[in-house]
Amino acid sequence: MSPGQRLPARERRAHVLECACKVFSQGSYRGTTTAELARSAGVTEPILYRHFESKRHLYLACLDEIWQALKARWDEAIAAEPDPAAWLRVLGHTFFEAERDEPVISALWVQALAEAGEDEEIQRYMRDHVHEVHAYVASVIERGQQEGGFLADRDPRAEAWLFVSLGLLRMASLRLGGLVDDDFPAIVAARRRWLTGRD
Repeated sequence: MSPGQRLPARERRAHVLECACKVFSQGSYRGTTTAELARSAGVTEPILYRHFESKRHLYLACLDEIWQALKARWDEAIAAEPDPAAWLRVLGHTFFEAERDEPVISALWVQALAEAGEDEEIQRYMRDHVHEVHAYVASVIERGQQEGGFLADRDPRAEAWLFVSLGLLRMASLRLGGLVDDDFPAIVAARRRWLTGRD
C-alpha cells in the first residue's frame, strides 16, 4: 500500500491481516506491539483497533487466515492427485512447500502453543483449531480408504492425530535447527507403509 492511499474497509482489513501475519511470524506474539503491527500495515493504531478488537484478536485472525489458505492449497493438491494412497504425502509436501516459501504457519502455531499455557482464550482457540485440522485430515483418510488408497482396517481418527503430531514434530525441528531432518524421511516412509501397505 503506497503512502496516503486509502483502501476500502474490507481491503484495508485484509492488508492489515497480511502484514500482521508476517510481523508475528518474524517475531513473537508477546513481543510484537500494536505500534509495530500498525506501522507494518501503514495505518495508525486507532485504524488497527477499528478492524481488530485487540492484539489477541488480530493474532487469532492470522491463525484463521493461514489455516484457510493452507486448506485451500490442500484441497487443490488432493484434487490434482489421482492416487488416493498419495494424498497424505501430498498434504505433507504442500505444507512444507508453503513453509519453505514463507515460514508463517509453523511460527504462529509454535507461538500459539506456547501462549496457550498462560492465555485461556488462545488455549480455547487452539483446541478448536487443532480439532478442525484433525477432522480435515481424518476426512481425507476416510475418503482414501473408500477409494482403496489406504488399508480399510486403519483407524482414520488415530492416523489423523499421528499426521498432526508429525507436523508438530517437524515444526519443532525447524525451530531447533533441523533436529529430525535426518530421520524424518524414514518416519514418513514407515507411516506410508503402515497406511497403504505399499513401499
